[in-house]
Amino acid sequence: MSDQGDPLARIAAALERLAGGASTATNWANGPAFVWGQSGARPAQRFTAPALDLLRGIDAQKAVVSGNVQRLAAGHAAHDMLLWGARGMGKSALIRASTIAAQTTNPNALALVQVAPDALSSLPTLFDQLGRVQRRFLVYVDDLGFAEGDSEGPRALRSWLEGGVDARPANVRLAVTANRRAIVPRHASEQDDPINPRDAVDDKLALADRFGLSVGFHACSQDDYLAIVGGYCADLGLAFEQGEALEWAKRRGARSGRVAWQFVTELAGRAGRSL
Repeated sequence: MSDQGDPLARIAAALERLAGGASTATNWANGPAFVWGQSGARPAQRFTAPALDLLRGIDAQKAVVSGNVQRLAAGHAAHDMLLWGARGMGKSALIRASTIAAQTTNPNALALVQVAPDALSSLPTLFDQLGRVQRRFLVYVDDLGFAEGDSEGPRALRSWLEGGVDARPANVRLAVTANRRAIVPRHASEQDDPINPRDAVDDKLALADRFGLSVGFHACSQDDYLAIVGGYCADLGLAFEQGEALEWAKRRGARSGRVAWQFVTELAGRAGRSL
């Protein structure tokens, strides 16, 4: 009979094969952006954003958000941020663009970490890892919302932002985008509750109050919409007609930065250009 070796070693090897091998530890010290999911972290495969000067119609919001991200990258005091409001007005693009601009000013000082929707409950684990790294991080949750009746999610987020034992470490700040300032749904019935009606409303708004910056985004005017289209077209060397741009927005029932970019994509396709 041949020698089968150490039985414990054979068992360990079998378990490793079943598990697919040991996972590689994330190198948080390098790389511009990461994605955090249920299975852990991975470097972002593609991290791009429009240049800050191409984000038109949101000048006030751009100054506040980009300035705060620059402060974080420089190691200065910076706020957690809630970007809320109209869809398609550049909330997510502004976070990415501000991060890239800050990385240009302070190379390798800051990384963006986008959290997948199904990984919110593992934020304390992420914070534990990031808190051990000599680098600043902007942890980004896009389009955050909680299901009706979910009280644990908002309470956990409040704790992570401020005061809880699992609160984010000093080198980490949160950036959250949402369609409403209160993040969680509000209903008219709350106003009619005969038992402390303000308590229900205040409890929901308390989550928004935990962010040092709460930045609202609103549907753009016709002039702003055309300025956004014009900025993109000038950058790409494309010509456009105002009437056609307005008709494009009319057919989609909205004027926004997203709709403007979709129109520019159409123009580029017609011209045989890639983006």
